[in-house]
Amino acid sequence: MLTVENTMLIVIDIQGNLYESMHEKEFLFNNLAMIVKGAQVMEIPILVTEQIPEKLGPTIPQLTELLTGIQPVPKASFSCCSDDGFMKELKAINRGQILMTGIESHVCVYQTTMDLIDAGYEVNLLADGVSSRTSMNRAIGIERMVNGGAKLSSTEMALFELVKTAEGDKFRQMIRIVK
Repeated sequence: MLTVENTMLIVIDIQGNLYESMHEKEFLFNNLAMIVKGAQVMEIPILVTEQIPEKLGPTIPQLTELLTGIQPVPKASFSCCSDDGFMKELKAINRGQILMTGIESHVCVYQTTMDLIDAGYEVNLLADGVSSRTSMNRAIGIERMVNGGAKLSSTEMALFELVKTAEGDKFRQMIRIVK
């Protein structure tokens, strides 16, 4: 089970034209907004990446608005784990459970997930928080990650797993986020 003290959120490459070409991009964004807001309520660290931002553009503005104070880590490698800046940030956060979101499921998300699992992290893949340009590539990416050891989850499942109880202020805030 996820714990607030050991969990972090990774948001991979939600950028410009890449995001615009995603399968069910509105559904993806709604879930990304939900998990980001929920992570903020639970005070869970968030790590954001951008794939070659000078070519693909920055993180989409509607997500940047939610990520106040968070500087995306630029990268060129598909696996975030091959980037020194990402690994420095990851190690500084020092959490063992990862909520994985981003694009594309079958490329950067897949390669990062597999490298994180190999490094000993518990990766909780939010199936409704990842996408690819085609539904087939999304599905194949998810299947490969789960077969490789990722734990399949969803945005709401992860949020309620973290909040643990239907009482208190954090629960009331979470209900407003998911509705």
